Amino acid sequence: MKKLKFLALPVLTLLLFASCSSVRVAADYDRETDFQMYNSYAFYKTGIDRAQISDLDKKRILKAIEADMAAKGYVKSKTPDLLISIFTTEKERVDVYNNAGWGWGAWGWGAWGWGPGWGPGWGWGPGWGWGGNTVSTRTEGSLYIDIIDASKKELIWQGNGVGTLGSYKDVAKKEARIREFVSEIMQQYPPGTLAKN
Repeated sequence: MKKLKFLALPVLTLLLFASCSSVRVAADYDRETDFQMYNSYAFYKTGIDRAQISDLDKKRILKAIEADMAAKGYVKSKTPDLLISIFTTEKERVDVYNNAGWGWGAWGWGAWGWGPGWGPGWGWGPGWGWGGNTVSTRTEGSLYIDIIDASKKELIWQGNGVGTLGSYKDVAKKEARIREFVSEIMQQYPPGTLAKN
């Protein structure tokens, strides 16, 4: 059995930011590949098994990829032209906001003294305040989709999406978020062409 080898792809990265989406997308591909010659695909089980996510999420991702590939005219096959693999990463993002500044609300006492109209006093006025720092954390995840030429065992296209992951208690919302990630990434495949007819 041939070992899977990844070729060094030409550095042609397309960063595409979707205005209405919270998923940032990038794609890279082998410019010498004729993407129109591919008609069928299968999932690369070895690569998918290594993805560090739950089996349920893997199924959701693969189902979304299947729907997208079918819409583009590709068929799933036991003797495929393409192999598709996925992997994921995630990291905690920490944002710190400094809340120091000028504002109203300083409390003070007036001067003590004697004479007409003088006496102890108090009031509100402008002053410096320190609100401390506000810290927020969020989990940012990346989904990578690799498309491999099945006969050459070479990577020909890679897309990835980066976005904030929520802790979804609602399964329907979680599935919708996964579909959004996949859809945004797969809009870039195949590169430079429209979907197959």
